[in-house]
Amino acid sequence: MIPVKFDKLLFSNMGFVILLKAEEDDRTLPIFIGTVEAQSIALFVSDVKIPRPLTHDLLKNVLENLDCDLKRIEVCDLRDGTFIARLILICNGEEIEVDSRPSDAIALALRTSSPIFVAEKVMDEAGRVLPEAETELSGLEEKAEEKSPLEVLKKDLDKAVEDERYEDAAKIRDEIKKLENLYTDN
Repeated sequence: MIPVKFDKLLFSNMGFVILLKAEEDDRTLPIFIGTVEAQSIALFVSDVKIPRPLTHDLLKNVLENLDCDLKRIEVCDLRDGTFIARLILICNGEEIEVDSRPSDAIALALRTSSPIFVAEKVMDEAGRVLPEAETELSGLEEKAEEKSPLEVLKKDLDKAVEDERYEDAAKIRDEIKKLENLYTDN
């Protein structure tokens, strides 16, 4: 298993992408994720405080109340273009493996400061070496840590309109509305 760190959350014309950067070499693993998981990760990474727990906060709270620790997460396989992950938990002194989507596992690992690992065969098959200067992945140019998710999406919306990519602009507009609702509903 290769230790990795969460590097970036990006929005591309194909959806949200998490970049996991290997600690021991220059490879990065891009994983496309759903909107809900992206919002959960973006809110956590941006240190946005919300009054009620999101699903990943709830799972963290349940684990704590059951006296279980998330030892690590592993992106352990790639089957037909789908990444497979698992949670490695310690409960009552026993190690337990739980099947998970990578996006959920990563969201939980970030909240618990747990290590993230990627299987060598997965990194060999899907990992890429991204030049340091390459900060763009199909449209999004900002790190989630540098600007709020809303600011990043609004900048991308302006760029899509400027480039006359109206279908992309409509998708970005919808993502902005979802995020704004999440900020205001909670």
